[in-house]
Amino acid sequence: MIADPSLADMTKAFLALHIIAAIIAIGPVTVAASMFPAAVRADDAARLGLLARICRVYAVVGVAVPVFGFATAASLHVLGSPWLVASIILTTLAAVLLGAVILPAQDRIRAASDAVERKTVSRLAMCTGLFNLLWASVTVLMILRPGSTTGV
Repeated sequence: MIADPSLADMTKAFLALHIIAAIIAIGPVTVAASMFPAAVRADDAARLGLLARICRVYAVVGVAVPVFGFATAASLHVLGSPWLVASIILTTLAAVLLGAVILPAQDRIRAASDAVERKTVSRLAMCTGLFNLLWASVTVLMILRPGSTTGV
């Protein structure tokens, strides 16, 4: 528990910033990445460019989510909690999937001069679904906070 009122206010501010960053940054990436395969199938180059740009820009903005998350966890003294460790692992997996698989695949598809293989688009759609599932799992863990008695 947090005894110092100013520390409690700081924790609430970190938590609010963490949640706002998650909504503003992660939401657009999950939606735009999910829409990308359909835009490939529709052969809509303008939409592909817009969706890829949204994914790239908001992926960078999304770095704020774990930054404020760590600040919140540190002020709550829950950095070693199993639910938080699991969330960190899932977040890391989602970030690696986005940065190492999804964004490069979007770039390759956009750079392709001829039709993209159906298998490539299906694989991207699958990876995007997994990315979204990882974020949904993190969200559930953040809401349930198993064993948490922080009162925030």
